[in-house]
Amino acid sequence: MNHETFFPLPDLPEGMGARVRTLHLSGGMRRRLQDLGLVDGTRVTCIQRAAAGDPTAYLIRGAVIALRKSDAAQIEVGVVP
Repeated sequence: MNHETFFPLPDLPEGMGARVRTLHLSGGMRRRLQDLGLVDGTRVTCIQRAAAGDPTAYLIRGAVIALRKSDAAQIEVGVVP
């Protein structure tokens, strides 16, 4: 039996992957992220954090996308142990 642990995307360590559980965003930003393929079940890998910690680059469906911490915090992801 697999138990997933869910947490905000900015808590994902560099080099680690997870799957999107839900987006806690609405309006234009939600639509933009969904258009980029960030939907339930999508695999996301944290590639690199900026020196100051914001933004962070994520690999999403073969594309590298930089997200601000405030936006990424609204994305819930899970890792299967």
